[in-house]
Amino acid sequence: MKKRTLARGLAGIWWVTLVFLYAPLLVIVLFSFNSANSTAVFENFSLAWYRRLFGNEQIISAFGNSLVLAVSSSVVALVVGCLIGYGMYRHRHRKLGWLIVLIYLPIVLPDIVFGISEMAFFVQIHEWTGLLQPGLGTMIIAHVTFQIPFVALIVYSRFVGLDPTLFEAAKDLYASPVKRVVHFMVPTIKPALISAFFLSFTLSIDDFVISFFTAGPESATLPIYIWSAIKKGVTPEINAIATLMIGAVAMAAILSMLFNRQGRR
Repeated sequence: MKKRTLARGLAGIWWVTLVFLYAPLLVIVLFSFNSANSTAVFENFSLAWYRRLFGNEQIISAFGNSLVLAVSSSVVALVVGCLIGYGMYRHRHRKLGWLIVLIYLPIVLPDIVFGISEMAFFVQIHEWTGLLQPGLGTMIIAHVTFQIPFVALIVYSRFVGLDPTLFEAAKDLYASPVKRVVHFMVPTIKPALISAFFLSFTLSIDDFVISFFTAGPESATLPIYIWSAIKKGVTPEINAIATLMIGAVAMAAILSMLFNRQGRR
């Protein structure tokens, strides 16, 4: 009887938690289809705000910047983070406490501190050399710097879970370093690589603070556009943008889960 009561109590807490997590998102999605210019009263179902959304050149430009930023930074972070993760695995028996601290620091550092430091660095470099003018390039570099630790830790965790004798077996079969990478390492850690890419993509799409401090006049992303537009009040058009972003992040999470499940099979 006590176990049944406990199970019901935990189930109740679970459902209440889900409501608090997803009810605000459902409200945003619902009012994005509101025919009236209101975020308080829902009148009729309409796609007018989505049609208006796709006819807005500023939004289309911001969406393009967000997509280019997320994909390019995720690819670079995946390559660099994978190398760092493998290096951490190869030298895991050494005392690398300082390296672990450096890897974790961008993760735990407040975004506003990280963004301000990146902005000051880029401005100083631009004054000295004329390079790294604030824009999409500086945003990609900034995003890569906070994405790399996540990729490195995911790849490192995957390598740690492997049987060390597999590496020795590949050597015993006279596989060259290139063949070991192509035919053994990459296929083995493929689920981790896919998860790391989609996580980096999600972090980039979602980021506002670091993007805001490192952006240029022509490199506004969707979060920056939403922040600028929301000063005039929340409209169904903003809800439509938020709904599309929710869908993009959800799709990335679902794809990552499906690839991981396929990899385990």
